[in-house]
Amino acid sequence: MDEESRTSDLPSRDTAWALLTEYTKSESLRKHALAVEIAVCGYARKFGEDEKLWGLVGLLHDFDYERWPSLEDHPYRGAEILRERGYPEVLIRAIMSHSDETGVVRQSRLEHTLFACDELAGFITAAALVRPSKSVLDLEAKSVKKRMKDKAFARGVSRDDLRKGAEDLGLSLDEHITNVITSMRSSAETLGLKGSL
Repeated sequence: MDEESRTSDLPSRDTAWALLTEYTKSESLRKHALAVEIAVCGYARKFGEDEKLWGLVGLLHDFDYERWPSLEDHPYRGAEILRERGYPEVLIRAIMSHSDETGVVRQSRLEHTLFACDELAGFITAAALVRPSKSVLDLEAKSVKKRMKDKAFARGVSRDDLRKGAEDLGLSLDEHITNVITSMRSSAETLGLKGSL
């Protein structure tokens, strides 16, 4: 299936947002979905890929997590719902691949990008919120890397996954962090990361 037919099969972003908000009530999880969408879209533009498809993958990757957080259910339940609602297999496969536990091996650039942006977007959000400004607008890669060395900070985030994500994209960690920060800055207010700046 070519990119054009994939895009024509895709529901609108409004439809995807309605699905996300139907299953995800937590403001912080919604903002995480938005942050990942924004970061993945930034890479879609950089790589000349289908921004609509990539954006929906980022937006919906965790839509089932709040209701079904266990490894037995997430992202399997979400994949079932997406199939029922007519989302294309390329989107579902990308979402399935973001969790190592599913056994779906990441192959496409989209799948690698989702994995690379998912945990990093959350880590950058946490790093921004502990700054005096509480903003992503004055956050730099070196501050994020410094936080990565602090094992107590955002301890649920695998530092190995952060490094592997950059490596899988063929980027240095600095470059990947900078790219994601830059994308998130463009929507700092929406993400609640404008802070006092």
